Amino acid sequence: MTQREQAAAAFDDLHTRHAAALMRQTYLLTGRPWLARRAVEQGFRLAWQRWPQVAVDPDPAGWVRAAAYEYALKPCHGLCPGLRTARRPRRFAATGDPADRALLRALLALPAPYRRALLLHDGVGLGLYETAAEIEASTPAAAGRLTHARERIAARLPELGLDGHPPVRQGELLRTRFTALTAAQQVTPTAAERVRGDAERSALRTTRAGFGLAGAFVLVLLVMMIATPDHYTRSPHKPLATAPQIRVSPSGHHGAHAGSGKTDTGKTSHKKKSRKKPPHKKHRDAAVRKRLRELRQLREARLSPDVR
Repeated sequence: MTQREQAAAAFDDLHTRHAAALMRQTYLLTGRPWLARRAVEQGFRLAWQRWPQVAVDPDPAGWVRAAAYEYALKPCHGLCPGLRTARRPRRFAATGDPADRALLRALLALPAPYRRALLLHDGVGLGLYETAAEIEASTPAAAGRLTHARERIAARLPELGLDGHPPVRQGELLRTRFTALTAAQQVTPTAAERVRGDAERSALRTTRAGFGLAGAFVLVLLVMMIATPDHYTRSPHKPLATAPQIRVSPSGHHGAHAGSGKTDTGKTSHKKKSRKKPPHKKHRDAAVRKRLRELRQLREARLSPDVR
């Protein structure tokens, strides 16, 4: 046998020995046969997808049970009426004791954490530490859930005779009733070969979906890179405002030296464009220039030889 055939044989043996019992337990957890079947199938699919991890687990059946219970008690199932926990058991075995129906109703009335802890400890037969580990709670928290669950069932079903007994005896009484309750349910698990095929197809669809999402992301990124310009295009209708360029001489003065029209480098400086002045400024400048000419003429007249 090849390695794959050995793994398939080990998985089929695990499924054959524990699938029916897990379906009965999950039915007590949810009250819905269809949901119990679906949860157990999901647990075994995950086990086959992670078979190298499950094969070396100390308790492979416990691994599948934990996965099935997690799926059956998902909080999102409360949004769908067909997946939430039933208030009354659906399709209860006709050959069962009528008292068992009342016990199942009382079990379904418990909160999900209490119901799971009670089923694992008093139904499956796990110890307190194993129960706490599977429900991911501390040992005192698991013990508290068991105590409250037993008290509620004792208050709702006095005929069970749980009052007045120690916790160990209460657990034994409930274990006997849970065993009879699960044995009365007729279940037909899905074939192991079909579960393995569904698991492989589900893994393939997940892989393809991952590659598809990655390809779509890369395609969107390429389209954005092509469509987005990598430079700024100047609009012909709105010219950019540029700051005037002013040459600064090495001595720190703007423009040309006094008395010369050249800069320090010997090049003629560009004349600045004169701005239009208001009319009143023009008249004032003309009056100043006229006054300066009169003063210049008066000074020249004083210094001329004829005047002397």
